[in-house]
Amino acid sequence: MSTIDNLPPLREVIASHQLSARKSLGQNFLLDLNLTAKIARQAGDLAECDVLEIGPGPGGLTRGLLSEGARKVVAVEKDTRCIAALNDISAAYPGRLEVINGDALEIDPLTHLTPPIRVAANLPYNVGTELLVRWLTPPQWPPFWQSLTLMFQREVAERIVAQPGGKAYGRLAILAQWRADARIAMSLPPGAFTPPPKVSSAVVHLTALPQPRYPADPATLSRVVAAAFNQRRKMLRASLKGVAPDIEDRLITAGIKPTERAEQVPLEAFCALAREVKRS
Repeated sequence: MSTIDNLPPLREVIASHQLSARKSLGQNFLLDLNLTAKIARQAGDLAECDVLEIGPGPGGLTRGLLSEGARKVVAVEKDTRCIAALNDISAAYPGRLEVINGDALEIDPLTHLTPPIRVAANLPYNVGTELLVRWLTPPQWPPFWQSLTLMFQREVAERIVAQPGGKAYGRLAILAQWRADARIAMSLPPGAFTPPPKVSSAVVHLTALPQPRYPADPATLSRVVAAAFNQRRKMLRASLKGVAPDIEDRLITAGIKPTERAEQVPLEAFCALAREVKRS
């Protein structure tokens, strides 16, 4: 038996269900249950929360979340090969695990969840960023989630928490930090996974703010930031010329030098610029 519950070790689970990781699904399995329990603890006290997990695979993090006391876990898994292993976990934790076989980009799991809700996942690499952007840009704020505890490639994690002035700073940092507190909670080497990826990974923890850090229209801010970082080597007066006919004046009003580049501009200034553009 494993060290965190009465179920078999993950290597035995993978062998018995013939669950080799598939690159096409962005799968890299975490087999150390002590490590998955540690990741689960980064999500905080889960006793009064439902947890949404995307891409549970053979269930390593799922078991970590349940063993750490999650009230309920809703696990969305696209790979039908993994469902039997996840159902075994459901049987071991009666009434606390619901398994949904489907594509996380296409289904709405919220009908299966009761607030307060947190998200915790070792996200498949091929859909991780898209899911994060969706969770950060809902039609209404606050979102359905209290916090996100997510595994990414280290490079993506650094983009989420990046500050102005560096190469990692861009659209992802602004979307994340405008509406949430974001931090890297822990790092993991390639050897922690099976098969080992080519790069290191990191767990990012984001806590939703009750309201955005600075006032701005979401659609306008997104449009301004997308244009600014699409041509990040250019001065802002050039990269944003299609946003407004008098963009140079609006940059100055927002406190931004037209000759600056996007990576030099802090979040607060981008929000001020979005308000100026919205006003036009």
